[in-house]
Amino acid sequence: MAGSDNQLVLTLNGGSSSLKFALYAADQGTPHLRGQFDRLGRAGTTFRVRWADGRNLDLPVEAKDHVSALSILFDWLDKAATRGRLVATGHRIVHGGPRYRSHSVVDNDLIGELGRIVDYAPEHLPAEIAMLEFCRKRQPDVLQIACFDTAFHRDMPVVARLLPLPRRFAGAERYGFHGLSYSFLLQDLERSFGPEAARERLIMAHLGNGASLAAVHNGRSVDTSMSFTPAAGIPMGTRTGDIDPGLVRFLAQTEGMDAEAFDHMVNQEAGLLGVSGTSSDLRELLAAEPSDPRAADAIALFCYRIKQAIGGFTAVLGGIDRLVFTGGIGENAPLIRERVCAGLEYLGIALDQVLNVQGRAIISTSTSAVAVHVIATDEEAIMAQAVIALLQQENLAS
Repeated sequence: MAGSDNQLVLTLNGGSSSLKFALYAADQGTPHLRGQFDRLGRAGTTFRVRWADGRNLDLPVEAKDHVSALSILFDWLDKAATRGRLVATGHRIVHGGPRYRSHSVVDNDLIGELGRIVDYAPEHLPAEIAMLEFCRKRQPDVLQIACFDTAFHRDMPVVARLLPLPRRFAGAERYGFHGLSYSFLLQDLERSFGPEAARERLIMAHLGNGASLAAVHNGRSVDTSMSFTPAAGIPMGTRTGDIDPGLVRFLAQTEGMDAEAFDHMVNQEAGLLGVSGTSSDLRELLAAEPSDPRAADAIALFCYRIKQAIGGFTAVLGGIDRLVFTGGIGENAPLIRERVCAGLEYLGIALDQVLNVQGRAIISTSTSAVAVHVIATDEEAIMAQAVIALLQQENLAS
């Protein structure tokens, strides 16, 4: 990438076993390419790149973790014709804790704070910290930006952030997640339907292996289903969502389960996987549903809890103007959208079955009081915007 004055911005979005990346022009915010590593740490890891001009690259690689994948990516970028010079990298960081409530330039203090709060998100922060440290060593002249998923919810009302715990537990509050996704949905609604649409009473459902809902009004988060950690809220692929805290003592006494084993269970063995006993993949569960009662139970519970959250958020908002589905399930599972919306006619939600099956941008009927949308989210676009804005601030200050 050396030898050019065209400034480029890289975004890195790490999942539990994947790493998405995108390369943007810093002056325009348009992507040159996108790609990802799938199945990190397993046999059959794939490195995929998709250029804006339609070219594709698919390569089998050996990458045991996110840092190994980054090494492969940077080696490839050094040789690739990317028409520019990398000046900044944005990292999706799941949790900012009580101190970091907006996207920030990475420095030693930020790294230290993430290390201090690592138990706020033990499933995510260790890998994210490792990627930050690797990038700082590998490319010391490139600005590193932390893009916090919790930042979108920083202005939630106090009553929505409070946990009913003794006040002495500082930092124990409801933070909320999937903020980058929700930020994109707001922008997309504003682009498509004007500024007023983004200020209406919105309920957004980001449904994927990790899943949450958010209530938004006047462009701000009012409430969200996830809480102190991403394990709270509705059931997910392998996460419980909200459960009775009395289970901690019960399972400790009956199963000898300590805190570490309990944490592993609620994050890795529960949710759709735990209820079905077979899979965390909703596609597999839908295929098995006709003959497998446990798969049917898992799907029914998933839809029920989403419907329950929509009802609760409608009460908080004092009504609903738009319902938005996004995420891998929200964007691609019309049957789930149908079941979630069934019975919500009293709220003014009327689904057009044909438009829903076709996966159109609006799947409600023309007479529905509530507009129901399907929007493909783009967390990387929001990260690129944040990185470019902070890069400009740094340039002005220097």
